[in-house]
Amino acid sequence: MMTDRPLISVIMPCYNEEATLPIILEKVKAVNLDKEIIAVDDHSSDNTLQLLQAEAARNPRFKVVSHPTNRGKGAAVRSGIAHARGQITIIQDADLEYDPNDYYDLVQPIVDGRINVVFGSRFAGRHTGMYFWNAIGNKALTFLTNFLFNCWISDMETCYKVMRTDIIRSLNLESNDFRLEPEITAKVLKQGHRIYEVPVSYLGRTYEEGKKMKSSQGFYAILALLKYRLLP
Repeated sequence: MMTDRPLISVIMPCYNEEATLPIILEKVKAVNLDKEIIAVDDHSSDNTLQLLQAEAARNPRFKVVSHPTNRGKGAAVRSGIAHARGQITIIQDADLEYDPNDYYDLVQPIVDGRINVVFGSRFAGRHTGMYFWNAIGNKALTFLTNFLFNCWISDMETCYKVMRTDIIRSLNLESNDFRLEPEITAKVLKQGHRIYEVPVSYLGRTYEEGKKMKSSQGFYAILALLKYRLLP
């Protein structure tokens, strides 16, 4: 791989995450990999943007992108991709559900040249706090993904979708909301890439703690999978 760019670009979409942001930033910074962090504030109404700007003032490898209106996670990720310089891109939620210590296992198969796309599977790793119906919905969406694209993965909705930056750019993502997850998966598979899964840990937060997933998003994810399977 090229050496004049960071190894990884960590894209962190943020929306009203002031409670967890200082902790997750420390966890990401503690990962001993050559990296840059691109945080995208999606027009938060709390102090998220101020916390990000303070971190950027201290860290030259930390970039802040600010949306003037709330546009959704997908739009935030797309804004981050536009600024990514790393050889490999990792998407990191700003809550504490996913552990950045898993970066080492996620990145290694790509660094070794064995594969180009790696997903972190919560169902193959250590996890707690996942709601029953959320888990069943995830399993159903993953089953539909496997059926439509003739693949075999265990966690389509995982946040940890890791791949070479040139690949994620080539997907020409368009989703603004959580349909981003099936869109990435569908387009990666339609390009002919194999998805390599590694176990990751997961500590799900409650709705009272700010979990944003809604049951209606499962319906939109189904439509997204069908759309990207049928499109040429």
